Amino acid sequence: MSDDLAERARSFGSIAEDYERWRPGVDPAVAEWFVPDPIGRAVDVGAGTGKLARLLVGRAAEVVCVEPDERMRAVLARSVPEATVLEGAGEHIPVEDASADAVLISSAWHWMNHAATAAEVARVLRPGGTLGVVWSGVDWTSEWFREVRARVEADQTARPSGLITALVDRASTDDNTHVLELPTDAPFSAPERRWVSWDLPMSADELVGLLGTVSGVIVLPEDRRRAVIAEVRDALRTYGDLDGDATVSLPFRADCWRARRTGG
Repeated sequence: MSDDLAERARSFGSIAEDYERWRPGVDPAVAEWFVPDPIGRAVDVGAGTGKLARLLVGRAAEVVCVEPDERMRAVLARSVPEATVLEGAGEHIPVEDASADAVLISSAWHWMNHAATAAEVARVLRPGGTLGVVWSGVDWTSEWFREVRARVEADQTARPSGLITALVDRASTDDNTHVLELPTDAPFSAPERRWVSWDLPMSADELVGLLGTVSGVIVLPEDRRRAVIAEVRDALRTYGDLDGDATVSLPFRADCWRARRTGG
């Protein structure tokens, strides 16, 4: 991993409270697809503040959360008191061999060494156990964002920042940006893929707060970070009619992958 990516991967702990407040987490249907029937132990790796882990409570007799950042772990332990919270990472999962029925990774696989993580997951999963990987977020192809984009493009005086461009110009995002690719010799079945969609009402404060938890924004110098957030808020007001208590129903989606641990 490059130094830039490593800095971004470590950045989330500095805004752990904001991450818990503004990140909406995934729809319960994601957890249901990964864990359709009651299981013994589920391990959430790169658990963050427990957005996925809280959906596993009741589906698994034991929920173990593995998170490398102590600031995220502090919020996680408070947010999901039913879970066991451990220091660790995808490349080092501090649980016993063949002790887990599911290992789940939410919006964190791309920060991990894939070969090392696949080997660790294979070590801790029981035969037949599930590796589940998900990426989730706003569906930037929605009608509302297309309308915002059209208004920006029609305004000859608009000079949007890179962040605003990212906000209104995601329609061309490749659905294959996030793919679960496992080493050919890893003891897993071929990964299955499923999309899960849902809607959430979002205010300007909530959308700006969410954007403020993106790693590329977190690592900006504080003055630049404040400036781009202010630009986004102004763009939402000017081009999206989103201000104050007003809300818009935005579609979210999750790109879900799962594979089974093979072997005896």
